[in-house]
Amino acid sequence: MPNNVSRTVCMIMAGGKGSRLGPLTSHRSKPSVPFAGRYRIIDFVLSNFVNSGYRRIYVLTQYMASSLIKHINRNWHLGGISQYVEIVPAQMRMGEHWYRGTADSVYQNLNLVRDARAENVAVFGGDHIYKFAIDQMEDAHLERRADLTVAAFPVPKSEAHHFGVIEIDADQRIIGFQEKPQRDAKTIPGRPDWCLVSMGNYFFRAEVLQDVLTEDAYDDSSAHDFGKNVIPKMVAEGRRVFIYDFGQNVVPGEPPGAPPYWRDVGTLESYFQANMEVRSRLPAINLYNRQWRIRTAQRDYPPARFVRQGEAPTSEIDDSLVCEGSIVASAVLRRVVLGYDCFVHEGSVIEDSVILSGCNIGAGARLRRVLLDKNCSIEPGAEIGQDLEADRLRFPFITESGIVVLPKGTRVPAEGPIELVHDMDVIMRNDPANQGQLADFNGKYQVSERERHSFESAGPRYTRYAVKKGPA
Repeated sequence: MPNNVSRTVCMIMAGGKGSRLGPLTSHRSKPSVPFAGRYRIIDFVLSNFVNSGYRRIYVLTQYMASSLIKHINRNWHLGGISQYVEIVPAQMRMGEHWYRGTADSVYQNLNLVRDARAENVAVFGGDHIYKFAIDQMEDAHLERRADLTVAAFPVPKSEAHHFGVIEIDADQRIIGFQEKPQRDAKTIPGRPDWCLVSMGNYFFRAEVLQDVLTEDAYDDSSAHDFGKNVIPKMVAEGRRVFIYDFGQNVVPGEPPGAPPYWRDVGTLESYFQANMEVRSRLPAINLYNRQWRIRTAQRDYPPARFVRQGEAPTSEIDDSLVCEGSIVASAVLRRVVLGYDCFVHEGSVIEDSVILSGCNIGAGARLRRVLLDKNCSIEPGAEIGQDLEADRLRFPFITESGIVVLPKGTRVPAEGPIELVHDMDVIMRNDPANQGQLADFNGKYQVSERERHSFESAGPRYTRYAVKKGPA
């Protein structure tokens, strides 16, 4: 059966809160979290669909969707009635309740499937970092005449206890599941050292999708989740449910033998590590493939600039990414992702860190293993990551491995309490994912005046920027 991607409806589930990424997600949804300096997480799944030829794409939003909607409306125009990336906010079409699970989010929007008269429906998550020629998965779905095809990623058996493992037969048909097995994980036929885990990406036959979701919606015992309820029930009923082995996917333009890349950046630790992988000497994910571009906002910033400040030494940049509009003046960056519109001043040293856009790093500051949300200001001489015990007394958000995370717009003086922006303090105090940490720090930090907001960049200000002229 030929694959006509123009007739397939694509639904991206982008309503997740991502509470484990707090405070980055206290004011934005997980898919809209910035990544690798200049992208947002949602850009990866959208790029995969568009690069694969799909043009009928719905993005289902719910939690903290304002920045996500703004990003897509401004930057993702396909330009036509039959070609679109369309935002679909939660509308309570099926009752007085918001989305109750991944399956319910699609069920409440089945009118879009019926209106499009689609034969197949792609249901993908919007919060992973990966490259995927999606049309190859639909080819396999059609070839097997499947009711459902589940994208699966091979992992070493030694790591299987971290995932839900899919059990398949020799024809790659799903015959069972294991939820984070501590031992005796089911392996891939013919590959005894590898297991398959679900990526949360699916292709359904449209009529089957409508049937199973309608049945699930009236099941009061269901959590209305694809992985927990819908798919296991389909397997138990003997429906044609198969896997698509993501490890066999070939992305055009990638070098022969390139290993597949997929990261679930659901925690601060995994998010930080994925950013570090992008800036590494041999990146695990190739952002320079011109046949498979990752699209995002096109900003009118000047090129990144590296300058010498007076008689100070020249800047030292090692294994780092520096985005457009940023200025590095006689500073040191080692293994750093530096976002756009940032200013790193003379004598500062930043190591093993992720700095989002609009941040200002003062002269002589020393930062190690920090994650700065947008528009943070580090005052001259401030130190973070040099003394973890001192940091734990000063900063409310520190991961188990010692990564210091600063909320959007935070100001860090050289000494004394840090200053949170007023609007962020209010948001985080009302967010269950963050309010506990702030409560523990009552009286240990300051809050800015209402006039200062988290959306104000602390980065380059060319009207007040002057570099003393040094030797030519």
